[in-house]
Amino acid sequence: MVKIMAADDEHDILQLLERILKKEGHKFIGCSTGGEFLKLYPKEKPDLVLLDVMMAGISGTDIYKKIKGSNKRQKVIFLTVLDITPTAGGVKTDELTAYVEKPFEPTDLLKKVRAILKK
Repeated sequence: MVKIMAADDEHDILQLLERILKKEGHKFIGCSTGGEFLKLYPKEKPDLVLLDVMMAGISGTDIYKKIKGSNKRQKVIFLTVLDITPTAGGVKTDELTAYVEKPFEPTDLLKKVRAILKK
């Protein structure tokens, strides 16, 4: 079973992610704030992280920088309504990082999840 942890300040998005990912057979841990995520992350050690880019307080990009500083192999998918590609001034990415634009189709999300988990 793959463990997936997400941070998103939209309750509806967390519920949708949970439904989609549990149906696929994954364990899901949802956090509604960046602070909550960072508190649980070291204990949970997820296989994959889903991060909302824009959250109040600690943003998804801030979380990304913190976890990549301690775990360069952490697989991450950003959930965003913004263009955050490196040319648009987004975070520097690697082969273990992907983007899913909101609103997203469940099939598109699952395609990205499967692709990142294979790496």
